[in-house]
Amino acid sequence: MKKLLIAFIALLLVQPFASSAQMGKVFDHLTMPSKILNSTRNYAVYLPPDYETSDRTYPVLYLLHGSLDDQTGWVQFGEVSHIADKAINEGTATPMVIVILDGNGGRRGFVNDIKGDWNFEDFFFQEMIPFIEKKYRVKTDKKFRAVSGLSMGGGSTFIYALHHPEMFSSACPLSGDIGPVTLEDARKAYTRGNPNLPDSVIVNYYKSHSVISMIENMPEAQKKAVRWYMAVGDQDGLGEGDALVHIAMRKANIPHEFRVEDGGHNWVFWRASLAKVLDFVSEAFHQP
Repeated sequence: MKKLLIAFIALLLVQPFASSAQMGKVFDHLTMPSKILNSTRNYAVYLPPDYETSDRTYPVLYLLHGSLDDQTGWVQFGEVSHIADKAINEGTATPMVIVILDGNGGRRGFVNDIKGDWNFEDFFFQEMIPFIEKKYRVKTDKKFRAVSGLSMGGGSTFIYALHHPEMFSSACPLSGDIGPVTLEDARKAYTRGNPNLPDSVIVNYYKSHSVISMIENMPEAQKKAVRWYMAVGDQDGLGEGDALVHIAMRKANIPHEFRVEDGGHNWVFWRASLAKVLDFVSEAFHQP
């Protein structure tokens, strides 16, 4: 009887704290039309705990998945709802809307294809962002918009923020796949499935999509336009490429945070990293 009484009292003490923790909502099979891609596109969205009970507008984080996944990966394996709820309830992240793209529907990838017949990046900036800003109560200023992603999505995070520094306050590539490092690597990679590509097309595409090349040629006025947080596991095969980006950024005097931490190319690492990403982007969202 004494043990039961102690357990009951403990439950009463814990219950107020448990009930005070609010939960957001995730919808992971949403769709929108795209004229640019001539298809219906899938996406997922996380709405913060107070979204349905307030009239306020929220910052937005766009989240990109890896090459073998779709928009449900960050929901199911990345546990985005649990991690975001915890960060918001503990005060380490500001309430925000999180939009997760599907880059694996029909064709794989978040950037424009070298042949010009699959322009996903154009879709994202010209169609998806306006769609999200009309459908959800999100702030539309650069300051309140951020982008992050893992692996393939990490590489695309680099490209999105380097192509459009006017659009994001923060960019957070995780285990970023930066693609070909040299022009010769690019020639081999791009002609593998497209043997008839003119060399001029390859050269131009490399210059506009090589993370290293874009960093080395970044205009001085853009070097502080975006806050950068990069993370990769010390057992990750993509770590060398990310380290080269870090070195290039240091040589170009581009402020950034680069973290090599315990872990590999897996969800254990990315879940832990997402909590840090939410903290990092919230610093920009909070600034006066």
